[in-house]
Amino acid sequence: MEVLFFGQLTDLTGVTTLSCDHVADTDQLMTQLKEKYPALANATFMVAVNNRMITGNTVIEPGSKIAIMPPFSGG
Repeated sequence: MEVLFFGQLTDLTGVTTLSCDHVADTDQLMTQLKEKYPALANATFMVAVNNRMITGNTVIEPGSKIAIMPPFSGG
């Protein structure tokens, strides 16, 4: 599974991409990421799984791509 970080989140983590062992869902992934990168605990961000924005806990299939992005507004 590949995790991509964007914007200010790359400053908080020091990475743009991260390969992770498979996790069952986004809640489990967020727990692991916040343990590895404590600055994420206080950050506001959005999560996409395979190019789809999510709002709640979502199952992660093997080989998925996860994007962690700062909030943005459309216009």
